[in-house]
Amino acid sequence: MYFAGRLHYLGYTPLPGAQLRYLIHHDGGVLGAIGFGAAAWQVGARDRWIGWDAPCRAARLGRVLNNARFLILPWVGVKNLASKVLSLAAARVAEDFPARYGAPVVLLETYVQTPRFAGTCYRAANWRYVGETAGRGKCDRAHCAALPRKAVYVYPLTADFRAALGVRP
Repeated sequence: MYFAGRLHYLGYTPLPGAQLRYLIHHDGGVLGAIGFGAAAWQVGARDRWIGWDAPCRAARLGRVLNNARFLILPWVGVKNLASKVLSLAAARVAEDFPARYGAPVVLLETYVQTPRFAGTCYRAANWRYVGETAGRGKCDRAHCAALPRKAVYVYPLTADFRAALGVRP
């Protein structure tokens, strides 16, 4: 992910667990990159919105995939490109993940660092805002990190995603 390492504000780090990475291209030119990796273990806003408890989350977290990187190259100026890419990527991930890992993915998640970004492309692609992170990060076992809070967005890939995640109506 050369582009992410050089141009994404978070840089490049290997994604955890199961992952899918795509280059975004059109007419022979690269427009950007998008990457998906394992979902965050515990996110209050997401977990409350799904409605699952800790045992259910532990058993089915692998069916949630995190949009960990998304980059449209800075010199690309195509109106609505980001939301279109998100829509196309969601459909592609729904096919590619089971083909590669043998298990379905039913929900996508992402985190948008506000006020750096407004999350406009996610909202335009019908992702749903469900709250904020606690600002602790994924490795803060001591509950003392002070990281920027991020907006949490989710995108169901199936109508019955809650049932697939073990949540009863």
